[in-house]
Order: sequence, then structure tokens, then C-alpha cells
Amino acid sequence: MRRYLYALVPLLVLLAAISLACIVGYFAVQGIDTDVQLRKIIRKSTQGFLLLSIIPAMFYLKLSKQELGFAESAVFIKQLLQGFALGFLTLMPVFVMLSLLGINVIDTSQPWTWDWIAKKLIIELLLALLVSLFEEPIFRGILLAGLKRKLPVMAAVFITAFYYAILHFLDSKTQIPKQNLDVFSGFQLLGEALINVLNPDILSAFSSLFLVGIFLGLLRTHVPASLGLCIGCHTCWVWQIKMNKTLFNTDYHSAYAYLVSSYDGVIGPLVTVWLSVAIAVYMSYRWISLAAAKG
Repeated sequence: MRRYLYALVPLLVLLAAISLACIVGYFAVQGIDTDVQLRKIIRKSTQGFLLLSIIPAMFYLKLSKQELGFAESAVFIKQLLQGFALGFLTLMPVFVMLSLLGINVIDTSQPWTWDWIAKKLIIELLLALLVSLFEEPIFRGILLAGLKRKLPVMAAVFITAFYYAILHFLDSKTQIPKQNLDVFSGFQLLGEALINVLNPDILSAFSSLFLVGIFLGLLRTHVPASLGLCIGCHTCWVWQIKMNKTLFNTDYHSAYAYLVSSYDGVIGPLVTVWLSVAIAVYMSYRWISLAAAKG
């Protein structure tokens, strides 16, 4: 039981990163002439501090690049492409179903020219890659590798998935005017963000993201040095969701609207069930294969 307290270490690191971001964010806003929201600066600063924390954590835990999940350059690039293909195959059926059920409705207000579509495809792909390059080295990299040192693999996968999912909802919507800011304003937003993660309305989207985290965690732990696969898969998922939001509107008045959440119009019960089935099929196949090999 004592070793499971180790699972709280990432929470302490996260709170430290956010607290530092709250202070840095206040002074950053004071030095910017344009009207930039403090909550956005705190969010971006927190991401930066978490990314930087990988370096000291690597030295403290004595983790090699391979233990973090990074393969050699040629293999890593190959993994990116393979992961991207896996991401396409695993999520595209969801978008097909959303369209067939009338949840996705074509956005006729868009220009719909070839140049516009090509531009959107490239821009959203690059943004999706940036998201994955930030999240995967943290969650399926240093966090998963560190937890595996102290905990069983599956426990590490589940805990990592929990942190990954909950971080998406650690946010505040309050906008504080610049003239009303003080050095404690960021901590006010932090308090609201912590309360937000207890909001029952996020349960549907949280469940989907938790399953996403488990899927990527299994991919990372069952294939040696496979962080490239996770980054590629994650990139394709984010890219498809971004393109879906660009090309389609979500009809929340549809009879099947309960299959998606208001988080992004994609993740929700449908994604949760779909990924649960995919994980169950994969684990069954793996168990049968291992049993056959032993027999």
C-alpha cells in the first residue's frame, strides 16, 4: 500500500508547475501591452514547466532515452507513420458513424475550396503534432516510466491515464480584467480549476480520455521503445478531431447527441465504448497468443 503513495508524486509536481505558472503569469501579463488572458498564460506556462521537468526527472530516476520510449531516429520516424496509420484506423470509424447518425452536419458556411482544405489539413496537422510532442513525452514517457519503477505495469498505465484525462479539465473560464489582477489572481483561477474537475458534467468526456490514455499506455508498454507510435497515433487522433470541428457542426439536437460530449463534439460514450471494445479485443488476442506460445 505504501508504494502506491508514489502515485501522488505527479500530482505534487503538477501543483508545483501550476503554482509557478500562476506567479510567472501575473508578471508576464504586466509586461504585455495587449489584452492577454491570465488563464491562457498560466495554461501555456504550466505546459512549458511540465515539459522542462522531464530533464531533471530523467537524471533523478536515471532513465535512459530508450527507457523513456525513444527509439533510434530511423525507427522513431517509422513509428510515427505507423502510429499515424493506427490512429486513422481506430478513430475514423467513429467519424463515419457520427455522420451516418446525423450528429455531424457539414458546415456550409466554410469556403470549401481546394486551397482552403489543403491549408487547413496542413495547419491542423502541425498543431496536432505539437500537442502530441508535448503530451506523449510527459505522460507515456517520463510519467509512465517513473511509475513503472515503483508500481505494477497495469497500475502505472491506469494512473498515467487518469492524470492525462484529468489535466484536460483543469481549467478556469473566469476572465479577470488586467487592472484587477494581483499576484494571487492566478491562485484564484487555480482554485476554480480544481473545483471544475469535480464537475459531474465532465464525466462523459473524462471517461473517453481515460480510455485513450489506457490505449496509448498499453501501446507504450507492450512495444519496446514505442513512444513514436504513441506520438503518431495521438497526432492523428487530434488532427482528425480538429478537422472534424473545421468541416462539420455538431447537431446537439440530434436523437443520438448523447453519444458525444460538449467537450469537442467527438469524445463521449461512443468513443468510450469503441475504445473499450478495441482494448478488450487486443488484450484477448494477446492473452491467447501468450497462452499458445507457452503451450
